[in-house]
Amino acid sequence: MEVASHPAHSILCYKQSRLPSTSSLLPLFTHKGLTIGCSPRRRPILGKLSNSACHSVLCIPRKPVGISWCDVDAKEEFVRPYNDVRLHNQHKLSRHTVVHCGLVETGTPDEALPEVNMVSKVRGLCFYAITAFNAIYLFALMVVAHPFVLLLDRYRRRAQFFIAKVWATFAVTLFLNIKFEGLENLPPPDVPAVYVSNHQSFLDIYVLLTIGRPYKFISKTSIFLIPIIGWAMFLLGVIPLKRMDSKSQLECLKRCIYLLKKGSSVFFFPEGTRSKDGKLGDFKKGAFSLAAKTNVPVVPITLIGTGKIMPVGKEGILNTGPVKVVIHKPIEGTDTETLCRESRNIIAEALNCQG
Repeated sequence: MEVASHPAHSILCYKQSRLPSTSSLLPLFTHKGLTIGCSPRRRPILGKLSNSACHSVLCIPRKPVGISWCDVDAKEEFVRPYNDVRLHNQHKLSRHTVVHCGLVETGTPDEALPEVNMVSKVRGLCFYAITAFNAIYLFALMVVAHPFVLLLDRYRRRAQFFIAKVWATFAVTLFLNIKFEGLENLPPPDVPAVYVSNHQSFLDIYVLLTIGRPYKFISKTSIFLIPIIGWAMFLLGVIPLKRMDSKSQLECLKRCIYLLKKGSSVFFFPEGTRSKDGKLGDFKKGAFSLAAKTNVPVVPITLIGTGKIMPVGKEGILNTGPVKVVIHKPIEGTDTETLCRESRNIIAEALNCQG
């Protein structure tokens, strides 16, 4: 067997003087992942070849390893000109393709993904069932307490956040093993601050509520329409935001500044959205601009493990594994760029240390 290369079209030509009968479906030979065989119903569509002395010549274009080629009838003469337009359109063949191809074992990332464990699905179902059950009576308690909260603690709403902490604790402690590090770095509850954290999972809010600080989150306006959960967010004083609405963004900024001046704290995910691959994204500067303008400290928090337990796009499952919350020392300053850069570096370093 000889292997030659066509310089103009980069075609490999496999030449064999004797080929088996077309009735045989066994491959003729295999070379670097290309399986050449014989099929009684395949018809070549190349033009005339200069070497008419050989019994059969099979020409195929260069393809990467991993492409499986079907068979060609080796006994038919390669004298048919390339003018079969109908056949070309039907099979979507390129000019130098004489066989049909298909992908086999390409090793794409989707094939490597394991199937979702049924136990994780059951755990996810139980998690939401317990969360919904606790939310019903705890929300009723929030409604009863709300008039007193507006009268005595309108801005911090510590009583409402204590109920939210109880709700989140009941929801996650049965399923997650949360370890806290650096709790001594938390400012006192009555000291306003801007808290920032990486964002990996839907579970992040639950985990952050268990810390027990009355900070105001920023959430999409559509979340407020969810029964009980959205209503509870309204009672907590969560700040609504329409992401693509510049007017809503300005109102959100003004609301944050107002709350910080009144002694309340706000919480931001500077990445803007959850990370799909677990890597830390770029930080937006809005949170750090607020801290610089109001002269309050920035408290970086690193969340580790939540993305593996409930990955983005798979909120219906709940895997097992540890969760770690690292609370770093507050950063103070009046320069937005410096606050943003230092906060991101601190969180990135903590993530890298955990592998």
